[in-house]
Amino acid sequence: MIHRVAVAALLAGLAAQALKVLIEWARTRRFNPLRFFDNGGMPSSHTAMVATLTIGVAKYAGVSSTLFAVTCLFSLYFMFEAAGLRQEVGNQARVVNDLVDELRHTHHLDPKTLKELVGHTWGEVAGGFLFGLVVSAVAYR
Repeated sequence: MIHRVAVAALLAGLAAQALKVLIEWARTRRFNPLRFFDNGGMPSSHTAMVATLTIGVAKYAGVSSTLFAVTCLFSLYFMFEAAGLRQEVGNQARVVNDLVDELRHTHHLDPKTLKELVGHTWGEVAGGFLFGLVVSAVAYR
């Protein structure tokens, strides 16, 4: 049987991905269901999932457990990477895409572009954390 914490964490991640579709639809008035499969954007589904996981471990194993310590550190690292490294990769992809776009006219380059939305802003990470808290409040009541 799958543990309640694993189910709650997985549902938090999936629900956050679905929420991205709704947020983009509200913002742009265009429904794009493929947004469900994209990285980046509000809220961070990665953060929602690890926040829900960490809170579940705290509830069922206790905050003094080794499992909580490992999960908490893993989650903090995961959130830092989502907003740090992956955001920087997206910034670099934007610069490369701009350069390729300029060169496309003179060098007949392939029209492929790099994916720019791969990371999160700190606001999106905070949104994912808050979403994880909400899912935890419902799942672990």
